[in-house]
Parts: sequence; structure tokens; C-alpha cells
Amino acid sequence: MKPGRVQTFKKFADRGMKSSLTGIFANMALAVTKCTAGLWGHSFALVADGLESAADVLSGLVVYFGLKISVKPPDADHPYGHGKAEPIAAVVVGLSLIAAAVAIVLESIHGITTPHPLPKGYTLVVLAGVLIVKETMFRHVGGIAKRIQSTAVRSDAWHHRSDAITSLFAFIGISIALLKGWEAADDWAALGAALVILFNAIRQLRPAVLELTDRAPDPNLETRVRDIAGRVRDVIGLDKCFVRKMGFSFYVDLHIVVDGNLTVREGHKIAHRVEDQVLKGVPQVAEVLVHVEPEEELIHRLPKARN
Repeated sequence: MKPGRVQTFKKFADRGMKSSLTGIFANMALAVTKCTAGLWGHSFALVADGLESAADVLSGLVVYFGLKISVKPPDADHPYGHGKAEPIAAVVVGLSLIAAAVAIVLESIHGITTPHPLPKGYTLVVLAGVLIVKETMFRHVGGIAKRIQSTAVRSDAWHHRSDAITSLFAFIGISIALLKGWEAADDWAALGAALVILFNAIRQLRPAVLELTDRAPDPNLETRVRDIAGRVRDVIGLDKCFVRKMGFSFYVDLHIVVDGNLTVREGHKIAHRVEDQVLKGVPQVAEVLVHVEPEEELIHRLPKARN
């Protein structure tokens, strides 16, 4: 990978790590606040919300170190770099969300079947503040994830959105409990929030797993690569084009078709021109492996037309 691109992807990782650190410290403060207010205010929905914030601290650390590892340069054991650390971090975050949702479901069922005091009114004030903070963080971190195309940071952003969802459910549940005198409304709210968290966790887990299995990314990227390569001088046509994501970057395997009468040296120069043009035209691409196909060879491989 060229030095300039290494610096670009490192800047992407730095942005993601800064957003993760901000989330870690914010979640530490929110976890303590929510758990304390929930225990004193007899609100399990608020305690569940606090527990999810505590889980967010751990997932934030996973994202932080995942991003840090993902931009390490290639070495003898990892010739393609360490980019897969980024979707691995996203998978860990998704699994932690699922674990938190299951724990909340179990505790909610226990609270529904066990009588307990009504929650205190001041817990609503805490929840309103938390909802504003977490939704703001979701929009901020989500914007960064979109700019740097990070699966892990996107999962981290959805952790903030899940926290906002649990806060909203808890606010509704506590309000019903106080208005109707129905203490179980708080637990039903926590149960509903857990199901929403579970749904979002599975939705965020899927792209990370697909990235780990080298699923082809956005087809528009392949189209751009083909368009740029096809316009390079002396390129007669294109055969195969494979694109896979590696951390913040993409790796391209491209087969170009040239005149079979050219020398090896001439074909080599054309391949380098294609590589340079693709790297110039698509900043997200880190490496381009160009395979040269002689025109006659490609024609022989094509199925013969029926008479």
C-alpha cells in the first residue's frame, strides 16, 4: 500500500478512535447515573438502561482497539494488513448487544412476575436527559462511521441508538406506572426495549459477518473501477473484476484484455497505467492487482455461438 494511502486510512482510524473514546467516557458517567437513579428510584427499566451503558463501555473499548489494530501495516504473518480486525470488533459489539438484550429480557420477566414498589418520579428527569445525550451521540458517531465507511464505528453508533431506545421505553413505562399505579409497566417497558435492541443487534451483526466472509461490496464501486480501467489507453476490454473490503480500504483483482501481439514489457506498462488510474480515481482502493489477458486467449475461452 502506498504511503499516502496509509496516512489517509490512519486518519480514518483516528477519527473512529476519538469518537469511541468520547463514547466510552460518556457511557461510564451515564452507567453510574442511571444505575444509581434506578436503584434508588425503584426502576428496573432505568437499571437495565444503565447496564446497557456499562456494556457500551466494554464494546467501545473493543471498537477502539479494533480500529487501532486495523491500521497496522502488513507484516510477514499478515501480508494484506490487519484490516479484518475492524469487522471482528463489529461482530464482538453485535454479540455484546445480543447478550445485553437477553439479560434484560430475563430480568424483565422476573420483575413482571414479582411485586415491587412504584418507580420514583425523578427517574423521568434522568431518562429525558439521557435520551437527548444518546441520540445526539448516535447522530455524531453515525456521521463519522458514514464518512470513514467503518463497520465497527457504525455498530458503535447503533449502541448509542439502542441506549436511546431503552431510555425512551423506560420513560414511557415509568410514566404509565406513575399515572396508573401499575408497577409492572416499568418492566414491560424494559422487555420491549430489549426486543428492539435484539433486532438492531442482529441487523448490525450481519454486515460485519458478511465483510469477514469477503462478500462483494457496493456494486457501484466495481462499476467505477471498470469504467476507469476501460478508458486506459491500449486496454481493449475487461474480463474479471473482484473487489473486497479490508478495514477502511478495498482491494481489487482486475483482468484486462490487451493485444496479444504486445511484448511482456508493453503489457506490464499497460497494467501499471491501469493500476495508477484506478488508485487515482477511487481513493478508497488501497491495492490493485492487474492480470493481463491477450485478446486471442479470451476469445478462445468464450462460448461459441450456435448456428
